[in-house]
Amino acid sequence: MSVAVLGAGAFGTALAISLARKAPATLWCRDANHAAEMQAARENSRRLPGAPLPDGLTVTSDVSSFEAHDTLLLAVPMQKMRAFLMQHRAVLANKTLVASCKGIELDSGLGPVSVLREAVPEATAALLTGPSFAADIAQGLPTALTLACAPDGMGEALQTTLSTSNLRLYRTTDLVGAEIGGALKNVIAIACGAVIGAQLGDSARAALMTRGYAEMQRLALARGAKPATLAGLSGFGDLTLTCSSEQSRNFRLGLSLGRGEEFDPAITVEGAATARATAQAAQKMGLEMPITQTVTNLLDQRLTITEAVDQLLKRPLKEE
Repeated sequence: MSVAVLGAGAFGTALAISLARKAPATLWCRDANHAAEMQAARENSRRLPGAPLPDGLTVTSDVSSFEAHDTLLLAVPMQKMRAFLMQHRAVLANKTLVASCKGIELDSGLGPVSVLREAVPEATAALLTGPSFAADIAQGLPTALTLACAPDGMGEALQTTLSTSNLRLYRTTDLVGAEIGGALKNVIAIACGAVIGAQLGDSARAALMTRGYAEMQRLALARGAKPATLAGLSGFGDLTLTCSSEQSRNFRLGLSLGRGEEFDPAITVEGAATARATAQAAQKMGLEMPITQTVTNLLDQRLTITEAVDQLLKRPLKEE
């Protein structure tokens, strides 16, 4: 399989760097000037400074380059993915498309694989998710991810192609569980960041992570996911990483909320839209997801951090 990464943000660049250390790869960037800059300087100084591009990595803004590859990793923001797919649908048809983003689409309530299947039904859809920071991948540090793909034969082939010297992939056929785990951990990370930003302590963060994991399971099981998937890399693993590091943009947004500070609106934070979409879905399904709803209320300034904590602590006592 020949591979291209579509999207030259930090994560897409990091994936392309890791893949190109193993075999020639292509990184597509929609901004022609940015692509030319990276190709000449051999670095993505705008999104991932300090990470040299391997000789085997070609950077381009030419859409026709998609045709040369049978496997395309889509490292585009979740809320922009459908528009990207519709714009390039003709050239993406009959390819293997691996979503490399996390979240729930605000308008539809769908995850990345479901959006792929709706927008480009002729393609084979898969998902790459799990606990990972772009800087770690680009530096060649060991990282384990989940590869979700329905036809297991295709999953094995993709697993071999996309695994590198520092990327270890574990495969699953549970696409729903992998989608929900990767999406909802961002919501819980915002909550944990808010707790730390408000100086409420690590004990409170541990409680939020634990009860947040219960919410992730609640939604995933209601949609037919396997419990074991949420206990793996795409669920528990990603939750642990994202809720405990300021490298996470979602955690940093939470820190700003807890401190009462402004957050840079130019930074893409997938958990914000996911919180709103999930709160809507949970209400329609009759599911209790109090942390997700509280995060939504914080984001929309319907609650202060003090009111949010008070609201959660006053919930009825019950068995774990």
